[in-house]
Amino acid sequence: MPYRIAENAALVIIDFQKAIDDPVWGRRNNPDAEDKAARLLAIWRKAGRPIVHVQHLSTAPDSPYRPAQPGCDFKDLLAPGPGEIVIQKRTNNAFIDTGLEATLRGFGIGELVIAGVLLHNSVDATVRMAGNLGFKTWLVEDATASIDLTDLQGRLWTAEDVHAVSLAQLNGEYASVVRSEPFLDRLQTLVADGTPA
Repeated sequence: MPYRIAENAALVIIDFQKAIDDPVWGRRNNPDAEDKAARLLAIWRKAGRPIVHVQHLSTAPDSPYRPAQPGCDFKDLLAPGPGEIVIQKRTNNAFIDTGLEATLRGFGIGELVIAGVLLHNSVDATVRMAGNLGFKTWLVEDATASIDLTDLQGRLWTAEDVHAVSLAQLNGEYASVVRSEPFLDRLQTLVADGTPA
């Protein structure tokens, strides 16, 4: 499937901080999500396209994402580079009280490619808002991850089930869900031959 991606589409990487490795989250799926996101990041850098790193600064005293502790730091593989935008948030939605929308509009960006964690939390909230604000949004399903969840009746839903349902809810109405491989292949071709997306 050919993807038409705007030349100035921004890559938005959400909450890939060291805190996501804390045992408090339990079992997750897509253990190579960071590697997929890093491949996206490398291509975006090579193409000179805009990159936004979202950093969660939790206000919960027991959160591994709380500032002034190692968990709050970006993962080394996905740390911001020179000139890349860093947005700090205190809720699960990267648009709330962060200036993200104004920043994107200021650069004339109307299209986003989103990766990050956790899919059913901060990624979901941000993707929904992006769609509602009119941004064309691509969600890279295997550059995100979910965790096992227990519902109100005590039933355990695996991370794979949580992930699948979250993607199904977002696809079409809020975003176009894509897998990394064909998407990356298309981007690599564009970077190699200099053709705009």
